Amino acid sequence: MPTIFSHAIVASGIHALAPGKGATKKCLLFAIGCSILPDADVAGFAMGIEYGDFWGHRGFSHSILFSILIGLSVAALFFREYAIGSRAWWIVVSILTASGVSHGVLDGLTNGGLGIAYLAPFDTTRYFLPWSPIPVSPIGAGFFSSRGIFVICAELLLVGLPAGIVIFCRRMARRRKSNAKDNQDGSVG
Repeated sequence: MPTIFSHAIVASGIHALAPGKGATKKCLLFAIGCSILPDADVAGFAMGIEYGDFWGHRGFSHSILFSILIGLSVAALFFREYAIGSRAWWIVVSILTASGVSHGVLDGLTNGGLGIAYLAPFDTTRYFLPWSPIPVSPIGAGFFSSRGIFVICAELLLVGLPAGIVIFCRRMARRRKSNAKDNQDGSVG
């Protein structure tokens, strides 16, 4: 699995691409949470849930349906400032859902594990994506080993750099738009 850092940076990139109202700092924090949440399924190991089970690691919690349900639920519970069904509310739902889905996509780009149950519960087959450039992150104490450092560096290059470019470009575009608006407002009068 990729590290939580990669999941968080991709959620930040998704948030940066979102239009206007709804794409708040609060939404960014919840998007990061939604991007990391699927890995809560590792708690199942302590309860005797096997890796390949429906509720196992990279099972239902990594599915598209799970991300949709979480996006809708979080938006309904924590974004009451927007009327359910309004444009801003749907922007929030989209950001949260896309952030959750991105988790499975990133995991599917790794070179290990049993695959991802993207279509659960309708199809519990575990799928891999055809390209797997991201090395699997060591878990536990191995995270801070030389292999862990290698994985973090690989993720910075393969995930962090592209996401960082997207975030930077979007911020620059917004700043340019804001400056143009300020210049236009200042010239009127």
